[in-house]
Amino acid sequence: MAGLQAKTLMFVLAAALATLGRTFVEADFSKNFIVTWGKDHMFMNGTNLRLVLDKSAGSAIKSKVAHLFGSVEMLIKLVPGNSAGTVAAYYLSSTGSTHDEIDFEFLGNATGQPYTIHTNLYAQGKGNREQQFRPWFNPTNGFHNYTIHWNPSEVVWFVDGTPIRVFRNYESEGIAYPNKQGMKVFASLWNAEDWATQGGRVKTNWTLAPFVAEGRRYKARACLWKGSVSIKQCVDPTIRSNWWTSPSFSQLTASQLTKMQKIRDGFMIYDYCKDTNRFKGVMPPECSKKQF
Repeated sequence: MAGLQAKTLMFVLAAALATLGRTFVEADFSKNFIVTWGKDHMFMNGTNLRLVLDKSAGSAIKSKVAHLFGSVEMLIKLVPGNSAGTVAAYYLSSTGSTHDEIDFEFLGNATGQPYTIHTNLYAQGKGNREQQFRPWFNPTNGFHNYTIHWNPSEVVWFVDGTPIRVFRNYESEGIAYPNKQGMKVFASLWNAEDWATQGGRVKTNWTLAPFVAEGRRYKARACLWKGSVSIKQCVDPTIRSNWWTSPSFSQLTASQLTKMQKIRDGFMIYDYCKDTNRFKGVMPPECSKKQF
């Protein structure tokens, strides 16, 4: 019990220090994001975001600043009803052909059919690391929390506080890891009817447009990217606001592991590390490593 109390206290203290270190971004979309496309198809004001898609255009935003390590989170309510062909995306990304990227994408479906929660990771421009899940809740009925946490040890995808996936740092063994490029936060709603729903077999029903996805309470408790100097600064454990460097965040707790395994056992529908046909038997090297 004492150990649990100490770990809880450490988390609270780390969060407070992160705020003191000015790593917390206030949850105001209009102050922290800019429109990348579809200005007439979106609304953001204060803590509210509304992305719209019709046959003429979708919409997208990106954060004004980039981060390296920490946590970003947003409450999201997906397109209700027949969302086939639509994709709502929420992700981190740098730029260029060797970019890093950490993805949540939500693939729509016909009325009554479940969404697909699609996750992926790019490191040094290389992706093809998809894992997909069916939601164990209705993602269109109210808002749910989607958090991306990453530090020098691991990347973790959370849904409503429950981890669903981990990608560990094996850079010392020649496996690329996203730790040298600042990434901005992106959110978008767009038409992907050529592939999003059942491999493109189910198309977007434009008579149901406009399609709307909503976001609330964006938060970033993360290291502000200031160029290459941040590669060292954001991992420096002597900087009090770098809470993510604490050993307690280097691996999931036993309770978190138990919760995650239940989700993966019950709701995972695709894991690239099990797709031997796709990789013709030569599996990505991280697939043979311990991730959890």
